[in-house]
Amino acid sequence: MATMAECRSALDRLSDNLAGADGDVRSAASLDRSLSCHIKDLDVTFTGRLAGGRIQVLETVEGPPAEKAEIRLAMTGDDLVALVNGELNFAKAWGSGRVRLEAGFRDLLKLRSLL
Repeated sequence: MATMAECRSALDRLSDNLAGADGDVRSAASLDRSLSCHIKDLDVTFTGRLAGGRIQVLETVEGPPAEKAEIRLAMTGDDLVALVNGELNFAKAWGSGRVRLEAGFRDLLKLRSLL
């Protein structure tokens, strides 16, 4: 099971990857939205913003997020680490229910390029 430090490190690497992306991925990452990532097996949530092509983690809270972010992710810590390391395909994980992504319809359309 991934630790909280490993999950935070994975989010930082994901942020770096988004910041260095080009084309459609760069466009999708350019959204300015509140973001939460609930790590189900640790029962912690990283909250922050997707802004300027980066994920900015502002707070870590126990349990599910207290407020509903505009973009919401939920998964296990191992799945987060595997996604960022390229060992788990996001579209397949989302389709099978291993990863939950919730956002407004327009944001989902924009984020589809990340899949």
